[in-house]
Amino acid sequence: MRFALAPLPLLLSAGCLVYSGGGGGGGGSSKSPSNEAPLVQWADASCYWDEGYRDAVWWFEADVVDSDGLDDVVAVYADVYDGFTGEWVDAFELYYDGGNTWYSAWQGRSTYLDCDYYDYVVDFQPEDVVGGGQVYSLDLY
Repeated sequence: MRFALAPLPLLLSAGCLVYSGGGGGGGGSSKSPSNEAPLVQWADASCYWDEGYRDAVWWFEADVVDSDGLDDVVAVYADVYDGFTGEWVDAFELYYDGGNTWYSAWQGRSTYLDCDYYDYVVDFQPEDVVGGGQVYSLDLY
């Protein structure tokens, strides 16, 4: 019976609280748990021809910042819209690439994008464990 209860304290101890704001006056503290939304500090996207694949390659890169730390950032997405009509064209997930950088590359034949058409708008959006962060829009011309 003792063996079955051994993992219980470990399960109960997992978790994290982030406190923001300063303390109040008097003897107590006015700290409360909070989560800050992540935002894209910088982003870029483009297309190039890859002779090895004999196909175009689209790449997307974003640098994400989060004032309460990057540990709770779970995803970054790039939604691509036609800059002329405003219609949604395609979406891509970016993957953690170290530091605060998220990146992904896609063969052109796996997308709905055309490397010769550069009137796209790319909306980058980071997400953390609570929800979506601020959208960063990039015009590709």
